[in-house]
Amino acid sequence: MNSLERLVLRKRWVVIDETHLAAGAADAGGVLRRVAVCAVVENPLAGQGYVEDLSPLVQGSRALGHELGKLAQSLLGAPVESYGKAAVVGTDGEQEHANACLTSAFGDPLREAVGGGKAWITSTTKLGAPGTAIDVPLAFKDEIWVRSHYDAIEVRVPDAPLPGEIVVIVAVANRSRIHARLGGMTKEEALARLS
Repeated sequence: MNSLERLVLRKRWVVIDETHLAAGAADAGGVLRRVAVCAVVENPLAGQGYVEDLSPLVQGSRALGHELGKLAQSLLGAPVESYGKAAVVGTDGEQEHANACLTSAFGDPLREAVGGGKAWITSTTKLGAPGTAIDVPLAFKDEIWVRSHYDAIEVRVPDAPLPGEIVVIVAVANRSRIHARLGGMTKEEALARLS
């Protein structure tokens, strides 16, 4: 396997967040479970200054999309209804390196792994030191305009990213926000449009 096929993994980090009540009450949808799975990988472009060709990160992220998606889905313990992606690049890199890890080379295998539709996958990136927090945005996996599923999960890895690393993150959820009531397209309407 050449260096363009896989990024070197140092560690994985998992966050599981279960919310049972909002505003002091449950709703008919049950527990909201959100899972974030992080891969801490070496940044092959760290410390090189401006580099035009970001393909080592784009191509290297392909396997991560599938692996992180499958792991997140298994830890969720339920069908995935919403998802998102994020990355934090260490200080010897640049924000564009984090974005290069989240292109369609990463997103398409993620969609396949969790059963997502063709909807755009929400994402965010930033530059940071070890322990930097990032809010990973979530949206309904089959239609971006389903407001009930707009959400986020905060993620931080205590010892990452080191200066020459990138933390690549997939987050998934089993349902909408508890008591979501802002109107707009419902999940059921979106699924009916897609069938």
